[in-house]
Amino acid sequence: MSQPHVPGPESLLALQFPSDPRVSPDGQCVAFVLSRVEEEDAQRPDPDFARPRYRSHLWLSDGGAARQLTHGEGRDSSPRWSPDGQTLAFVREAGGGAGKHKGQLFLLPLGGGEARRVTSFRNGVQDVQWSPDGRWVSFLSTGDDEDKRDERGEARVITRPRYRFNGRDWLPERPARLWRYDVQEGELHEWLAPEVEVTTYAWWPDSRGVLLVSSPSEEDAVQWRQEADTLLLSGERTRVTRWNSAINTVIPHPDGVRFALVGRPEGKGSPEDAHLFLVEGDGSWRRLDVQSGEGDWDRPIGNVVGGDCHVGAFPDRPVWLDGETLLALSTVGGSCGLFRVGLDGTVTPQDHQPEAVISAFTASGGGVALIRERADRFPEVELNGRQVTRLHERLPFPARTPARVTFGNELGEGEGWVLLPGGEGATPALLSIHGGPHTAYGHAFSHEFQLFAARGYGVCYGNPRGSVGYGQAWSSDIFGRWGTVDMADLLAFFDACLAAHGRLDGTRTGVMGGSYGGYMTNWITGHTDRFQAAITDRSICNLLSFGGTSDIGMRFWDDELGLNFHRSADALRLWDMSPLKYVEEVRTPTLIVHSVLDHRCPIEQAEQWYAALRLHGVPVRFVRFPGEDHELSRSGRPDRRLTRLEEYLGWLDQWLQVAEGKGQMAQEVGA
Repeated sequence: MSQPHVPGPESLLALQFPSDPRVSPDGQCVAFVLSRVEEEDAQRPDPDFARPRYRSHLWLSDGGAARQLTHGEGRDSSPRWSPDGQTLAFVREAGGGAGKHKGQLFLLPLGGGEARRVTSFRNGVQDVQWSPDGRWVSFLSTGDDEDKRDERGEARVITRPRYRFNGRDWLPERPARLWRYDVQEGELHEWLAPEVEVTTYAWWPDSRGVLLVSSPSEEDAVQWRQEADTLLLSGERTRVTRWNSAINTVIPHPDGVRFALVGRPEGKGSPEDAHLFLVEGDGSWRRLDVQSGEGDWDRPIGNVVGGDCHVGAFPDRPVWLDGETLLALSTVGGSCGLFRVGLDGTVTPQDHQPEAVISAFTASGGGVALIRERADRFPEVELNGRQVTRLHERLPFPARTPARVTFGNELGEGEGWVLLPGGEGATPALLSIHGGPHTAYGHAFSHEFQLFAARGYGVCYGNPRGSVGYGQAWSSDIFGRWGTVDMADLLAFFDACLAAHGRLDGTRTGVMGGSYGGYMTNWITGHTDRFQAAITDRSICNLLSFGGTSDIGMRFWDDELGLNFHRSADALRLWDMSPLKYVEEVRTPTLIVHSVLDHRCPIEQAEQWYAALRLHGVPVRFVRFPGEDHELSRSGRPDRRLTRLEEYLGWLDQWLQVAEGKGQMAQEVGA
């Protein structure tokens, strides 16, 4: 009798990833992006070296089964409806060869006809938007700017505080300009050449111009101080806020005078949950998401529940349903739903399932398009409550449903989940720690966790203090004390998992995490020997050097710890909170995974940790990925994501001795 196939990392290749759902102006259709993995050149594959790559196309649905709309050879993305619903603007990466262009703007008439190219820049376009009157299509681009210094081996002279950024590598000498295309005249205009980059913008409802967000200076930008300006079609630019803090997005009110924003007020750093604020015409403001039917609303705006099947864009900008009500995402525990936020400060649920995550949405004309997922259900596109995709059916192995586990501390009850493999036998237990630290695990789908469970591992993942979705006090309680109460919560949660599920083998345990989760993995192995294997991914080990090398290092420790690497009085305290100080105590075999272009947690952190573990004789393996950044595990190149998962499973099998039981495990996969 043949044994069932045991799934491996290659199961990732069978998946198709939905993103960027855009509802039509009348609310009756949705355009979205669907990405799949294909061989880079299917006509001439390399027999010695597979090159799986993402390819994406636009799809369309009126509530029935979705149909493919574009068939480009590269990647089509960013569908944007014209106000009359007759045309889709989108971005297309052309095919290879000398004529290749990155991310150019196209217009596709939905009544029939070929897509028409609007731009032919050397560089790509992004953040495409229609003016409400349909006259203009705007976007950001660096146009034909060219930087060949690296190619020519020339020196770079650095004079700005920001010069590299995760996901972008070297920042351009000139920020992206704001452009507008006159649809009637067929003319392209450079609208604004800002001195500091525009991070987000939105058209005013009367099409007189846009509301844009930028920083007054580069020095302000590294301190996350931003303001909103109005830019008229004439080019006149006027400051409309006195915010002096981070602004995530802006939403002009239908009256054309006021607007809402999502952000944090002055004096509030990254531990502060993002909220909705209404800004009046005179610049005064007040918070909107204040009161629910059960008391004060103490949850963040937006989705902060992590998943690893989010390839592409996931729009979450709140939408004015009318002059009195906004529709917005909000994270509640490990879930995320749609809520109505009124000008009177009340928050009421419109579409919130406590065991699901809405990871993206748009709304217009009384209709809503969104992407919904569950821990045991792959992300699907919905239009007005009807599912229009069937992507879960492509899973190459059955998805398992996690069990909830709670733990307690002085602030109350915390929660997490255990994903167990099939069968009844004992299973190694993995403690997975999320990044952030102000993000959350929850009811989002994780291919990685499902794969580990299918391969015979019990995955324990929870939300210690510092996680969001449980109130501001829970999120802020680790300020200035990383490695203390958060570690206590993680170990208390893990102990609760072992106690609640007798199948979890407490003598075969692993700890792993990425970013802040990598920091905690390093910290935990320097303070306890209870784990038999560790995997630290895009991690931090030295808080002092991080401050001067990370793209957010100039501000991050001030927000998180009240400290900074450039102040001598803080240096010893930062060293006390650095895992590297305790590396002599580490005994746990450790796999280090890091990406060369990770500027959020620079690779020098991994290099320091590797060198120190080697010097102290700890079994260690260091895997470096070229061409990838901080997002490798979520949206990195498919072949590199496969290699990462293979390294994870190889390390776990080696040190937790699962390999000996693979025959039995295969029989249990479908149990």
